[in-house]
Parts: sequence; C-alpha cells; structure tokens
Amino acid sequence: MTIPGNGDLASLGEFGLISRIQALLPQSEEVILGPGDDAAIVKAVDGYVVATTDMAVEDIHFRRDWSTAKQIGSKIAAANLADLVSKGARPTALLVAFAAPADLPVEWALDLTLGLRDEAAKTGASIVGGDIARAEKIVISIAALGSLDGREGVRRSGAKVGDLVVLAGTTGLSAAGLALLSSDIDVALGEFNELRTAHLTPDVNYDLALALAIAGAHSMCDVSDGLLADLGHIAQASGVKCQIDATKLDLSKLQGLATKIGVDPMRWALTGGEDHAFVATISPDVDLPDGTFVIGEVLVGSGVDVLGTDVSKWQAGHDHFHRII
Repeated sequence: MTIPGNGDLASLGEFGLISRIQALLPQSEEVILGPGDDAAIVKAVDGYVVATTDMAVEDIHFRRDWSTAKQIGSKIAAANLADLVSKGARPTALLVAFAAPADLPVEWALDLTLGLRDEAAKTGASIVGGDIARAEKIVISIAALGSLDGREGVRRSGAKVGDLVVLAGTTGLSAAGLALLSSDIDVALGEFNELRTAHLTPDVNYDLALALAIAGAHSMCDVSDGLLADLGHIAQASGVKCQIDATKLDLSKLQGLATKIGVDPMRWALTGGEDHAFVATISPDVDLPDGTFVIGEVLVGSGVDVLGTDVSKWQAGHDHFHRII
C-alpha cells in the first residue's frame, strides 16, 4: 500500500506531518485521548495512565559545547514531565532510550543519567528502564508515564467561551538565552546568566501546573513551541478564539539583552519555546493558584488574537521542518 504524500517535510511542516500521521492511526476503545495532544490518556484496570514521549538529537536540540551532560539530561526530562503535568497527571515513571557514538566517554553518559534522574525526582518519578544503541550522534528518547489519581485529564480541546486565558511561568527566557549563546557579543561574566541558564536548564513549576488542573482548568498546554503556537493549538482543538493582551506579559528580564542585540523582546515572549511555562483556560469564577496571571479571554471565533503588538511579521513558534530561507 502506498501512502500519498506530495512534496517534502519542509513544505509540509511539522504540524502538517503530525496531521497526516494522525489520519493513519486508528485508536482502540482503550484510548481516551490519543495522538495530537501533549500526552495520551489510556485506560487502565484501576483508572487511567497518561503517556507521552519526546526525542532529542545532538546539534539540533542540544550542543555539547554549550551544555554539560547533566544539564542536557535535566532539560530533556523536563520536556516530558511538563507534558504530563499539563494534562493534570502526576509523573510516575520514565523510560529512556539512548544512542551514542562508541567513543563517547562513560562519564558523560553517567552524568546524563544523573541529570535525568534528578529532574524526574522533582516530581516523584523514577527512571524504570530503557534501551541503549550505537549511533553517529547522541540521540535521547524518553517515554514518560503519569497518573491522574482519579481525576479527569485536562485536554487542549476543553476551552470554553467566557474562560480566562491564564499563564503560569514566564515565556521568552529560553529563547533569549539561545540568542545570547548563538551571538558573538561580548558580555561581562555573569551578565544575563539567568537567560543563559533558562535555555540550558529550564526551571519548570510542575506543582503550579498540577494546581491549575486541580482548580478546574478547562484546557492547558505546556509552552514548548511558543506561546502563540501552543495557545493556537488550544484554540484550534476547542473551536474557539483566544484573545490575549501582550502588555500583560513580563518582559523585564528580557529587555536588557534585547536592547543589546537589537531585537524586540516581545518576539521572544510570544514565539520562544522551551521555557515550559503553562498556558490554560479556566472559568472566571475560579480562585487562581498563586503564581498564575490572566493574559486574556476565550471568545467566539477561531485562532489567536494579540492585542498590544503586531505579530504578523513573526512565525508563530517552533516547527522542526520549517524551511529556513
């Protein structure tokens, strides 16, 4: 059987490819929430298991000349754990597949393990197994499992007209850190170190995401591809419009580097990924957990509207197969 598919991945795009793949994957009655969200929800004898997976490839997702092995392990574990808690799940276990060149020092692999282990421990999860193989470059793939503890999972598709759009965490820090690492500007020792660290080892507030879920969030998404892109996923899945006020975003930690480099810090805040903040929609009569703040509302319509700045010149967020011209 030949599956029709015109063009190449660059022309189709990451999310176009995901859509094509989804169409080829029928789901059994055991699957409550399948491909297309941050994590899956599958029936189990005593409730539900929430599952997600993520892959990191050397020189695409991380660089050994920028990061220590422990930093890389922490960052990759965080990407998976954040997806679980965005569904309202308590992380329980990680399975790690690791491929590397034969000449990689053993110490590097052990330090990677420590980073994975320590980040998982922040949520109470354990690394319970995995696989090892040889490859020309390092590839790390994680499958993460979580428990809803009797609650219903939070979906992207649950946003309701009249909901508030709320943000837990600060967006743009990792993107600013990447810009700093990629630049050739001279900075004083320690200057903008918080931004550099935010890219290398993001500080994820897992407890706050779970608190939003317990408070009754109708929808939630881990901000890994950029606020506009991830909020767009919620709007599309829910069949609503999400309108946000860009002036509500905190740019204070971005402004200094943005001025030095000559960019608009709002671009980082709206389109930068890998901070693993959380964007959610929730009823306006709910008491929001401390640490979250309102940035907009859910309206009738479709897509994402941004008040307070012009976003038409920016790509909404990260796409692995976006063609660079």
